[in-house]
Order: sequence, then C-alpha cells, then structure tokens
Amino acid sequence: MISESLSEVRGHLYFGPTKSHKDRVIVLPKFLRDALSAHLAEHVPAESDALVFTSPKGEPLRISNWRRRVWRPACEESGMPDGLRIHDLRHTAASLLVSAGANVKVVQRHLGHSTATQTLDRYAHLFTEDLEAVADRLDQVWAAGNEFSSRAATKSRVVELGS
Repeated sequence: MISESLSEVRGHLYFGPTKSHKDRVIVLPKFLRDALSAHLAEHVPAESDALVFTSPKGEPLRISNWRRRVWRPACEESGMPDGLRIHDLRHTAASLLVSAGANVKVVQRHLGHSTATQTLDRYAHLFTEDLEAVADRLDQVWAAGNEFSSRAATKSRVVELGS
C-alpha cells in the first residue's frame, strides 16, 4: 500500500501524504513480488516504518544523488536514450497495463488518478493503438454468437410445405 510520499525540496526531505491525499494499493506481478520479497528480507529492517529503498548508510534516497549514481549509469549501460526520466517509467507502466488488456479503471487505480477521465486525458492514445485487435475480437464474439443463435439453429429444421 502506498500511503505517503517523500519529496526533496532545496536539499530538505519531507515526508507527507500522497499527491491525492489517499492511500492506494498496487498489485505487482509475481516476478516483481518475488524480487521485492527477497530485497525486503535481505535489506530492510522489520519495523513497520522502515524504508524499502535507502542509501548505503540506510538513509532516505536523495533524488539528485540517486539519479547521478544509479539512474544515469543504468540508462547508459542498458542503452536507454539520453534524457530518459525516472517519471517516464510511469508512462511505460501505463502502456504495459493497457497492452496487457487492462481497462481504463484498472489503469486509473494503478496510477492513483482520481478519475478515469484524468487517465484518459493523459493516456488516451494508448487505448486507441489496439483498435485493429479490438475489431478482430469483436468479429470473434459475433461469429461465436451467430454460431449458437436461434436463427442459425432453425435453418437446419426448416420444413418446406408442398403445394
């Protein structure tokens, strides 16, 4: 559950509520749950207020240091484009959710948006990329429905009356 955020402003760290002032639950895929569980068991104290990710000294991560020491070297090593921002991962997550078939309400909840309209205003282009696939699925549904429709079933039982 995400219940608070940490911001760094002019070198000072501030813990506070999330941007929406609401807690939210994020359901992770199994491969991430497994990796996170291993990380928690090895690196995070059992206290309920312990931070999940910390500096080598056990302190909160400072974005400026983390970006310079971790993010940029990881981007360079993996061949990511220059200028890739950490926030771009949020857009990637939204894209992956949509590609996995998530509806707009699921994407809304996952991203912590207050309304589906907010999600659609920001990510509407993601929902239109698979229009061909949606049309193909509708064809399949229509064909399956016609296969069992009453009209199709009665065709084989039509009796012609002679004159």
